[in-house]
Amino acid sequence: MSQRQQFAQIATYFETLTPQSVDHLKTFYSPTARFKDPFNEVEGIADIERIFKHMYVALDNPRFVITEQVVDGRQAFLTWEFRFRFKRFETRTEQVVLGTSHLVLNEHNLIDLHRDYWDAAEELYEKLPWVGSLMRWLKKRANA
Repeated sequence: MSQRQQFAQIATYFETLTPQSVDHLKTFYSPTARFKDPFNEVEGIADIERIFKHMYVALDNPRFVITEQVVDGRQAFLTWEFRFRFKRFETRTEQVVLGTSHLVLNEHNLIDLHRDYWDAAEELYEKLPWVGSLMRWLKKRANA
């Protein structure tokens, strides 16, 4: 299977991810894979699975929509929308976080590096009921 085909399968996996299918991460990740996002930095499938499983505990109906794929050999950037609802806040409006994942495959076409890039302040904190007001005020002051 080519790297382009592998990345297409990875994109489909993330778009169809469920609490049950998190256990299938080992199909796509190397045992020593590294994962990093604005809140986590871990190594190994067990810790990566823990992060994705926690997503289903903390949020209602979380899901990824892959909007673009740029593949260059063993690496790719997947641009995505992460859609979810907060469980613990008054607002039940669907939230959308925009981001991108940099994925690097090893010689066995398994993900060895998964790095997510997204702006936690703009994409998350500003959407929280109380923190959001403060973040928008700080942003306005910094841009004045």
